[in-house]
Amino acid sequence: MALLVAERPVAADMGAALHELIAFLKARAYRFITPTPATHARVLARSDRQRAADLRDVFGWSLPFARDLLDAPLLETLEAAGLIEVTGDLLRSKVRVSTLGPDLLVHSAYPTDDTHAVFFGPDSYRFARFIAEELRRCPEREGATLVDIGTGAGAGAIAAAHCCPKVDIVMTDINPAALRLARVNAQAAGVAARFVEGDDLSGISGELDLVLANPPYIIDPAGRAYRDGGDLHGAGVALAMACEAVPRLAAGGRFLLYTGSAIVRGADALHDRLVQLAAAEGCRLRYEEIDPDVFGEELETAAYADVERIALMTAVIERLNN
Repeated sequence: MALLVAERPVAADMGAALHELIAFLKARAYRFITPTPATHARVLARSDRQRAADLRDVFGWSLPFARDLLDAPLLETLEAAGLIEVTGDLLRSKVRVSTLGPDLLVHSAYPTDDTHAVFFGPDSYRFARFIAEELRRCPEREGATLVDIGTGAGAGAIAAAHCCPKVDIVMTDINPAALRLARVNAQAAGVAARFVEGDDLSGISGELDLVLANPPYIIDPAGRAYRDGGDLHGAGVALAMACEAVPRLAAGGRFLLYTGSAIVRGADALHDRLVQLAAAEGCRLRYEEIDPDVFGEELETAAYADVERIALMTAVIERLNN
């Protein structure tokens, strides 16, 4: 079930505070590339990474910091917006800020254990690169409708908007916290968009020209909707998104999918299902394995007992014009 939330504003204090934070960091040439959680944990385990020494430590590495480390007016604004927590004698930011091309995007602080955590990391960079390469190859026309399903912090839609600035953008997510941050990130990047809360496309009418998807692809033991990739060893959500989006494509429309797929005895079940879907819908499929082996530690769990490897995939399903 989807709920249109285009007119529901971000809480004024939080939205204004985050915009002020982004502007503050941009003015100071802040730059932070977010690593995997495993790498983040390894870096924080070092003896010299227990307390923040600069802005990257505060808003990138999520380290606790002394009150006098931040500009006082900015700190006051962030505290008033509930974006700072107290840890003993130190403070800690509840958000991280990461570099994506020319933009700074706000997302959840490390570790992302909160029920409504908003994720950003290496997959976000790969997803944005995939979109940019596809749209440079074949740009979208002015006025085309673009939907970013499960937008998270908004990386995919923002990357697409920079390539095709005259498209109509809709960002969707099941997580209202994600939509709040996506709104801030889009506005900071100069991207106009509508925002729809929900786990499907029912809140969006008409044919779609470009649909973007970067769904979770690892099984979450807790089964949380926006962290769990579902059946097919975690490819179920990706397949469900494709099955919903592809029938809605206009002539020449494209569904761009970045995800992971578990390989069982050399077979890629997601690929096989997408081949069937494309054929049934009269579409063309381009499918590429871009990384043969990620999250190898998952193979030690019962859910992946029969899996040989987890690979990263990109897929483009395009409806033919005839």
